[in-house]
Amino acid sequence: MTILIVGAGRAGLEVAIQLSRIGHAVTIVDTDAAVTRRAAEQFGLVAIAGDATTAEVLDDAGIGRMDIVVAMLRRDADNLAVSLLARAAGVERVMVRMRDNAYRSVYANAGIDRVLSETDLITGAITTAVEHDAIRHAMLIGDGAAIAFELTIPAGSVGAGRTVMELAARPDFPKSVVFAALYRDEGGVEGPRGSSVIEAGTTVLLVAQREEVSHAITALTAPVADVETFPGR
Repeated sequence: MTILIVGAGRAGLEVAIQLSRIGHAVTIVDTDAAVTRRAAEQFGLVAIAGDATTAEVLDDAGIGRMDIVVAMLRRDADNLAVSLLARAAGVERVMVRMRDNAYRSVYANAGIDRVLSETDLITGAITTAVEHDAIRHAMLIGDGAAIAFELTIPAGSVGAGRTVMELAARPDFPKSVVFAALYRDEGGVEGPRGSSVIEAGTTVLLVAQREEVSHAITALTAPVADVETFPGR
């Protein structure tokens, strides 16, 4: 895909580099000529120095041929301007990094529905880590009522060596919890099936209602000796 990233700060540049590495045609725009020069010389990106809140600069960047525009400037007012100019140029997929939650309704009224909030991401990750020490990575989903999180299954736990079907059938396993992926020690990623065996050391990606996260952790990581009944144990 052809992607225009507006704002080449640390996050914007990292996103551009990663997208370029996986095969997308990426162009970046930033007001700092030193940043765009480095992006071009060091990373081989198409980089344009200029104020992306003006139609002329975006035209120079080829906005009309872009599949996606990502606005990652420091001010929401500027991101909104870029988004509206992208829509006017016919770009169907527009994403913005929202700094101030007060702009959420503004973006919605402008028809920009792909809004990524740094505050939501950080809040979700930190609050989940504070509440649950076993979780290393997490993010809020939707309005925050659900959480996607990674959990490593320890040796000797009730979850080790059992299939997804066996675990989900346990009376104490939360019914809202969904197994989304399994990450094996050797680096492979697997879409879990009912017959998938979760070996010790496997990291599972789970989605759960916030109030059932603790129950899911206990149901998968509690030592076998602490569990009174478990089929097959």
